[in-house]
Amino acid sequence: MAGLYFEEFEPGMVIDHPTRRTVTEADNTFFSVMTLNLAPLHLDAEYSKNSIYGQRLVNSLFILGLVSGITVPETTQGTTLGNLGFEQIKFPKPVFHGDTIHVQTKIENKRESKSRNDSGIVTFRHLGINQRDEVVCDALRVGLMMKRPVEQA
Repeated sequence: MAGLYFEEFEPGMVIDHPTRRTVTEADNTFFSVMTLNLAPLHLDAEYSKNSIYGQRLVNSLFILGLVSGITVPETTQGTTLGNLGFEQIKFPKPVFHGDTIHVQTKIENKRESKSRNDSGIVTFRHLGINQRDEVVCDALRVGLMMKRPVEQA
């Protein structure tokens, strides 16, 4: 199991995730169409030429999903009981077709669960960063994490 247990997370801990992903036109088109986000800024090259960006933008919810997904192997794979929510999501820079995204996670906080004795709550800050070292996604996420089983303690 690659994920970390509640006890292994410490506030201030930083994880540089090794997985990188170049975002393609197909990623953006398929995601936008599947989620019925038909905004021309994502799908229409001619329309987007006249935008402030001069080209199509990658759907921000695809980027949020990608950033969250990249973090799973080193943080929560097999050790999470659930994603409790996102408290804050920012997209400070746009993402374009061909951008390569890597992710850094910082552990902001952790606390014991008030209602469960087998788990704790961890607050993660996930930063999606492009090949120009610009932050393109800044997401504060809260997860319910398993404690190490007693037989493994």
